Amino acid sequence: MQVPEGWQLTSLKEVCNNQLQTGPFGSQLHSHEYVDEGVPVLMPKDLIDFRANIETAAKITEERSNSLQKHWLHQGDIVFSRRGDVARFALIDEKTGLAICGTGCLRARPTENYMPKYLSYFLQLHQTKKWLEQNAVGQTMPNMNTEILGELPLKLATNLEEQTKIAEILSTWDKAITTTEQLLANSQQQKKALMQQLLTGKKRLLDDNGQRFTGEWKRAELGELLDYLQPTPYLVSSTDYDDAYKTPVLTAGKTFVLGYTNEEDGIFEENLPVIIFDDFTTSSKFVGFPFKAKSSAMKILTAKEHTCIKYVFEAMQMLQFAVGGHQRHWISIFSFLVIPLPSPEEQQKIAAVLTAADDEIRTLEQKIDQLKQEKRALMQQLLTGKKRVKVTSLEMEA
Repeated sequence: MQVPEGWQLTSLKEVCNNQLQTGPFGSQLHSHEYVDEGVPVLMPKDLIDFRANIETAAKITEERSNSLQKHWLHQGDIVFSRRGDVARFALIDEKTGLAICGTGCLRARPTENYMPKYLSYFLQLHQTKKWLEQNAVGQTMPNMNTEILGELPLKLATNLEEQTKIAEILSTWDKAITTTEQLLANSQQQKKALMQQLLTGKKRLLDDNGQRFTGEWKRAELGELLDYLQPTPYLVSSTDYDDAYKTPVLTAGKTFVLGYTNEEDGIFEENLPVIIFDDFTTSSKFVGFPFKAKSSAMKILTAKEHTCIKYVFEAMQMLQFAVGGHQRHWISIFSFLVIPLPSPEEQQKIAAVLTAADDEIRTLEQKIDQLKQEKRALMQQLLTGKKRVKVTSLEMEA
């Protein structure tokens, strides 16, 4: 492995001077000791996006925490998951405050020769994640211990000023990502508020003549508004997906786009847009582009005459429905659920407003993806020494 001038090959145990420690074992801390307010005890589930989420962490009293001072976390510590997803970690910063390394976690404490934030960025590299996953022990559930974690190979700048400059550059991208994520969350909340107003008739829009809609709303079953198709003719034959291919393969679940296929037969491209509906979970997605399907448990819902399918889709998201049993829901239950229904003209107006909100959300999501891609590319350059920083400025030199 080529090492840039002024850098070194080392390991986590050397960087931490063997300051690696396991959280308290179950015999030292019991679940019945947790309280609603107090000192957070970090578990693997609380290590989110390389930061400690103290809001989700279990808490113990300050008095109880005093008996666990050995496991107190200090600013600059790095907490790793000890089981399950062993590549999860979080940097403890000034926002964390007093916290404890809980059962299921490992703590690493870098010496003063290494900037913790710089080290945290190095640990985010794909090759580091891959090493942790490959070197975990255990067949049913991956496990990590301090001995193995200490062997984690690192290639680091030795100059603290260079470490600081690299961390400052990457922090700029993190701040931009965080700011855009906050804008996205705000836009999503604003759309929810709009849905509550527009889809219940509490707020009425203006018609084409500039007059506010006043007509009475009726109620209609979903089955009266939508027809359904089985996905069988449109199922993908091969899961050999590639982003270079043209046609997306969809699911109605959280993933939505499973991948892209080069299959040319059986593409659903007529009567768009449609709603795809998971017959087991009742999750749904609005689709306005040609696609293929993966699951036979998915219904393709199309609009009947004089029905605005975008309006119906948004109204479906407002339904409170508890999924029960492993059954096909559309024909047996869901198609009989009732939604409020204004005139076709008002449906279209409401749909247009919510579509505009969707467009804003989509733009912010794309911006976040772009920023994350830029950050990953920059990390590969700066954290491997392919691009060096000047220690007298933030400028990068090739």
